[in-house]
Amino acid sequence: MGTSVSPDPNLSAAATSGMAAMAASKRKLKVATWNIAAINNNPFEYWITYDENPEYEKIMTAIEGFLENPGDKDVPVSSVFTEEMYGELEKRMTEVGWDNVKSYWDGDFKNRKIVTEFMKDPLLGSKRLASMPDRITNTINVVGSDEPVCRPTVINMYDGDLSTLPGWWSAWEKFMFDTPLQVEDKGEIKNDPPYKMLQPIKKAKYPDITEEEEKVSLPLQTMCGAIFDAILVHMMNTVSEPAVWQDLKRTMVENLNKQKVPHTLDILENVYGD
Repeated sequence: MGTSVSPDPNLSAAATSGMAAMAASKRKLKVATWNIAAINNNPFEYWITYDENPEYEKIMTAIEGFLENPGDKDVPVSSVFTEEMYGELEKRMTEVGWDNVKSYWDGDFKNRKIVTEFMKDPLLGSKRLASMPDRITNTINVVGSDEPVCRPTVINMYDGDLSTLPGWWSAWEKFMFDTPLQVEDKGEIKNDPPYKMLQPIKKAKYPDITEEEEKVSLPLQTMCGAIFDAILVHMMNTVSEPAVWQDLKRTMVENLNKQKVPHTLDILENVYGD
């Protein structure tokens, strides 16, 4: 520690000699870097070139407008994730033994505007109340299958129908509470529904979360995760016809996600193979 390390003089001399010989022979060294390790399965995360379908740019531009200048589309959360939906979620969370978070719903979240006060709330982000449940349940690798299981949401490879909020909610509730999934955890095989995979959010790691929120972080993050997904479904069905954006998503998922490895190898072989 604290001492300098000199390169091996023989290795340095050999490298210098090799580069000099390459230069003298007029050979060229081609170098490329490419980050292909991203594990995210959200087909809408990056703005891509998609000349084959002009609807793609229209939808992406409309999403940008919805989020940057929502105007009268910035409606209360309760008009998207409804009182009825919350009541059904509360019943589910009570049945699994979680604390009641109705005070957070009534006193705060249901009255928030969906864009400016929820999606763009930096404190909600630093508390991880929406991103934590998404990270854990977005795409779940299950034992004995090459295909992962995806939460019903816009931002993964989920292939079910998201054309209506009631339809989305029915699928989301069933996924979270009624769908045991066989997963491997530290060498142990478990067969649990996704709600059991959620982890408490600790103030020691995420200091912006309050002590009271930490105590109810499991039901609170579940509620926020449901609101988050509901807003995404609502947004997509607002900026585009469901049949249009869902068909587009399926095509993108097939090419960007499911065929990622074959396409990557094809590019390396046929574009950079020389």
